[in-house]
Amino acid sequence: MVEGWRNGFREATNSKPLFVTIYATVIIGVLVSSFYVFSAVYSPTNGSTSWLSSPPLSSNTLSLPSLRLCILLLWQMFNSFLLCHVFVAAGRIHKLSQENATSQSLPVALPPPPPEEEAQGKSSLGKIWVSPPKDKKMPPLEAFKLTKELFGERVKDNVIIVTFGNYAFMDFILTWVKHLTDLDLSNILVGAMDTKLLEALYWKGVPVFDMGSHMSTVDVGWGSPTFHKMGREKVILIDSVLPFGYELLMCDTDMVWLKNPLPYLARYPDADVLTSSDQVVPTVVDDSLDIWQQVSGAYNIGIFHWRPTESAKKLAKEWKDILIADDKVWDQNGFNEIVRRQLGPSVDGDSGLFYAYDGNLKVGILPASIFCSGHTYFVQAMYQQLRLEPYALHTTFQYAGTEGKRHRLREGMVFFDPPEYYDAPGGFISFKPSIPKSMLLDGNHTIESHFTLVNHQMKQIRSALAIASLLNRTLVMPPIWCRLDRLWFGHPGTLEGSMTRQPFICPLDHVFEVNIMLKDMPEEEFGPGIGIREYSFLDNPSLPKQVKESWLDVQLCQGCEASNITSSSGALKFPKRSNEDTFKAIFSSFNDVKVIKFSSVEDAFTGFSDKGREERFRRRVKRYVGIWCCEENKTPGHIYYDMYWDEKPGWKPVPPQTPEEDHPPL
Repeated sequence: MVEGWRNGFREATNSKPLFVTIYATVIIGVLVSSFYVFSAVYSPTNGSTSWLSSPPLSSNTLSLPSLRLCILLLWQMFNSFLLCHVFVAAGRIHKLSQENATSQSLPVALPPPPPEEEAQGKSSLGKIWVSPPKDKKMPPLEAFKLTKELFGERVKDNVIIVTFGNYAFMDFILTWVKHLTDLDLSNILVGAMDTKLLEALYWKGVPVFDMGSHMSTVDVGWGSPTFHKMGREKVILIDSVLPFGYELLMCDTDMVWLKNPLPYLARYPDADVLTSSDQVVPTVVDDSLDIWQQVSGAYNIGIFHWRPTESAKKLAKEWKDILIADDKVWDQNGFNEIVRRQLGPSVDGDSGLFYAYDGNLKVGILPASIFCSGHTYFVQAMYQQLRLEPYALHTTFQYAGTEGKRHRLREGMVFFDPPEYYDAPGGFISFKPSIPKSMLLDGNHTIESHFTLVNHQMKQIRSALAIASLLNRTLVMPPIWCRLDRLWFGHPGTLEGSMTRQPFICPLDHVFEVNIMLKDMPEEEFGPGIGIREYSFLDNPSLPKQVKESWLDVQLCQGCEASNITSSSGALKFPKRSNEDTFKAIFSSFNDVKVIKFSSVEDAFTGFSDKGREERFRRRVKRYVGIWCCEENKTPGHIYYDMYWDEKPGWKPVPPQTPEEDHPPL
């Protein structure tokens, strides 16, 4: 009851005058009745006026005063109870009256306002990864037009992060967006160069705008007229956005963000432009900007940050005018040409910024160790050696076109594939390569020792491809060890001054033509296709549980009998030099197993029984291998890998000696 009084008084202090009047009336009534009770209890029945001298009540009789006392006590309890409830009810009425007053300006059912990042993205943009209702009609194309208002819906802290592309790069774009949203960044926009991509991204809940490019939806080759058109569209976009007054972090679609870059970029508020580069030799060993005087590589426009300063706007306009005037100029070459008109001096002593272009533009070069190229990340692993955290990865310095870029990102486990990629029909096979220590580590790193090492691994891969084809499984490629780097020009084995360690695990596209391996080829000429996965596939966190837990270890043995009975540890003993019939007979019992892992594939398979299939297989895999490039002071300096090098006595790794020899091995 005491708590009821306390709550009542607390509510009363916030009440209107009407409720104060009610409270006062009830309290006065209680006080009067209390006085009456006390007067009745202590009224004099024996002439005494002392409260202490009143006689005790009889134990067996109930006098009239006693009866009146009981009634009055009950009345007092009732009043107290009533008062408590009046207080509580009055408080509730007061609260409802306040809510009713508020409801005149806000709807009663209005939910609490969303966080700022969720509130952004109205109109045709919406929240990221939240698909529009299926029964909703897509807004007209005009709603996706490039405007300051549309960009403003996604800007945060005056920064917008943008990429662009056509439908052929849809999976790259989704990977780019996923990395940013995983970093809790929502101020992003994707420029669609064709309506097919625009519609696809809209229905996936990805913020998109129309670049009005009317681009083809297919992949474009590097250096093609369409490729140059894409470059011009990028520059036109930059020139259009800077007048909006927003900072622009412009990205190519073949890169991914591994760490939130915005705090890093904010460390250089005076920079007009911060650009990545193709630098392969470190100029710093920490996370400061590269030393501009020591940067010899091209400024790479796949990752660069623009502030809406007058100097930056002037640069963007002139750059755009140059590309429009000559459609053969590569956008990156044009950028480097005009920015390098003047280099220096430094803006100050320690920021790393320098003056460029017209002497007023302040530029900084992002460190190649943590804003990584395909070389500093995959070949040198520079960030690992320097114990730094990478911010970005751009798939430059790679081969085999778009397929090579995709495979590189998969090797790094930073590409987002759909679930079915990780659970292919028929299952997978993998194997552990066997490499002698002397072949890997002993002796000098020469062209001869490099090819000896790679050819030894290639022969095992050839056997594994045959087994995968026979069992209709997808081959998980092994990591490939190389002694020498691969480039487009002659070099002594590695780039001088780089941090390339020898030997190193080289990307698959250093040795194999990944684009050919993934290409559909006529089965009547090349036999059935053979699916492949990257060497890191089985370590990928996206691998589903049903694949991780379904393994068969196969141990090759000499002279043992073929059997489908596994040991107590679950391993299967399988004889070396088995033929096609033996493989089919034994492994047909394990069709439900997701992954078959061979301890080795050396001398595992004697070849296909059908000579026609054998020939088609050979015709296919001969095309899988590429070139090594390049020997110094030789023209040509490239050397072809040969899948069947071991069948050619006296084979040596030498460049083509005549133009007639300059072709892949037959």
